[in-house]
Amino acid sequence: MSRNLYIAAMEPRSGKSVVSLGLMELLSRRLHKIGFFRPIIPDVERDNNIELIRSRYNLTIPYQDMYACRHEEARKMVGAGSYDGLLKIILAKYKALESRCDFVLCEGTDFTGVSTAFEYDFNADVANNLGCPVVAVVNGQGKSPRQVIDALGVTREFFETQGCTMVATLINRVDPQQAAPIEALIGQQPAAKEPAYVLTEEPLLTKPTVGEIAAALDSRLLQGDSDGLNRTVANIKIAAMNLPRFLDYVTEGTLIITPVDRSDVILGTLAATIAETYPNISGLLLSGGLALEARVQRLVEGFEKKSPIPIFSVDADTFTSAMKAAAVRAALTPQNDRKIAAALGLFESRVNISEIEDRISVAYSTRVTPIMFEYKLIEWARTDRQHIVLPEGDDERILRATELLLQRNAADITLLGSPKEIRQKIAALGLNLEKIPIVDPLNSELLERYTRTYYDLRKHKGISMAMARDAMSDVSFFGTMMVYEGTVAGMVSGAVHPTADTIRPALQIIRTRPGVSIVSSVFLMCLEDRVLVYGDCAVNPDPDAQQLADIAISSADTAVLYGIEPRVAMCSYSTGISGKGKDVDKVREATRLARQRRPDLKIEGPIQYDAAVDAGVAKTKMPDSEVAGQATVFIFPDLNTGNNLYKAVQRSAGAVAIGPVLQGLKKPVNDLSRGCTVTDIVNTVAITAIQAQQTK
Repeated sequence: MSRNLYIAAMEPRSGKSVVSLGLMELLSRRLHKIGFFRPIIPDVERDNNIELIRSRYNLTIPYQDMYACRHEEARKMVGAGSYDGLLKIILAKYKALESRCDFVLCEGTDFTGVSTAFEYDFNADVANNLGCPVVAVVNGQGKSPRQVIDALGVTREFFETQGCTMVATLINRVDPQQAAPIEALIGQQPAAKEPAYVLTEEPLLTKPTVGEIAAALDSRLLQGDSDGLNRTVANIKIAAMNLPRFLDYVTEGTLIITPVDRSDVILGTLAATIAETYPNISGLLLSGGLALEARVQRLVEGFEKKSPIPIFSVDADTFTSAMKAAAVRAALTPQNDRKIAAALGLFESRVNISEIEDRISVAYSTRVTPIMFEYKLIEWARTDRQHIVLPEGDDERILRATELLLQRNAADITLLGSPKEIRQKIAALGLNLEKIPIVDPLNSELLERYTRTYYDLRKHKGISMAMARDAMSDVSFFGTMMVYEGTVAGMVSGAVHPTADTIRPALQIIRTRPGVSIVSSVFLMCLEDRVLVYGDCAVNPDPDAQQLADIAISSADTAVLYGIEPRVAMCSYSTGISGKGKDVDKVREATRLARQRRPDLKIEGPIQYDAAVDAGVAKTKMPDSEVAGQATVFIFPDLNTGNNLYKAVQRSAGAVAIGPVLQGLKKPVNDLSRGCTVTDIVNTVAITAIQAQQTK
């Protein structure tokens, strides 16, 4: 079984970082202590690829332990005839890192060395000396299908003659139109020892961002935020003509460069950013190093909330600035979640993950970190992609999460709201959501049908047809009806609306599953090394014994759905038979009812939290219990206890709390906190998709 892997590019700009990211994602889902190592890094202050992996996967390894030497140092050693000495330094640094890790992913050189032939041999020598099997990356950009096949053959022959063990060859940056012909030709080749995969060119990854250009030009940011700096620059235009003529040359994703004293261009550009008749502009670069004229500065400041494009200035002249900007190459940076999601989505859609896993022979870890669990959610959601509706389509967090979900192929999404307003916001944020379905309940062809259905469901409550139409005009009710009718598989709401606005329509329309008396919720609590289930912490203030038993059973089923073995602790202030009183008696009766209904489950109660979670305490208080000391599902007697305890653990232990996850409904609807982050939304949609898979 291999404990390492070496990524070797066969020529410059092969997109090696995409492969590193994809493989690291795969490994991080299975293993806890993963290392990342580069034998040689460029002569820069901080290597971008190391920083990307360290940041993305929260590696605690010191930066200096993740590489052996810099390019100039390696060049001098080779020039002095100390090639073997260089390999020994690399091996020593690698071994020091390997001793602290379950697995080490190594990324080879960037082809900035003496010659391409040297780097071929060097990467093969390093891989052999470190005992690493190899993943080779071939650059398919600009190559015909026959040229790609020739390059694949050369690559396989080279590593075979070098005695390297091959895991796979990835042909990257292929024109999407050429992917199928190349795959057909690969299928016609003699059977190889390792698979070959074709990764298509992803436009988002090939273009630099405004922030990358701004950093390369050592610019000063005059207006904009971090999200604006992540806008992709599709092309660069110098504004030398007068404004009316220049505007004819503005295309999608243009970075406009103009002297700082061209007030007409500056104001015209800002006007174009809010005009629906013009393409989206990525940013505005002002050359010359002068200050904006005071009245123009005032106008620019007035645009700040209406125009998200970043504006920055440089001291250099226009020509020099344009030349430097054009020379900036795209990179996968830790700060750009959009590019990271696009890279991972590309890798996971084009590479047979199971086949790669089998060839790496990864040993599975029993530890489950928050990052590992969140990645598993995306992985599970992708296995059978579901259609989820998001009623709060005009919220910025919802839109950003939607782009990430689509890039990762985690779910199909429909947004609710005004198409015009949502499209304007998408354009203003610079997101790639041109094809996203947007439904306006007020103008939807489904409105009348949904109104009739809702009226039929609720007429026994005395509602009129007009009242039913009013209800269906609300995005939460309309989205819930989409779930009920099967138009979509699930709904996620609550980023803007209170919890009641999400739960009330679900109770009225979707209703509870047979045999379930109550809708409840759980939080998936991701601790440092495991995931626990807490319920009910969000919905029911004071459930009775029957309802508490229902919550316990539903929570156990939810645990199974997300790969957690359910060992249910019915929590109280007393353990076993020692305590008396109304509250502990309720928990005792709930435990009896739950065991009676589900004898297959391991359920213990009443039990105190310390006895449920700590093996030492459990040995004293409940030595013969199958649950005590190793509980995974914690059921609290009331909302006051559950809500306070989950927040205490979240804040004190640094746990990631995913939820609330609603359970007990016939079809999945889930609630968001109004303070939710983009990551919270992505996780909740993935959870909802997994619930929908189970429902289906």
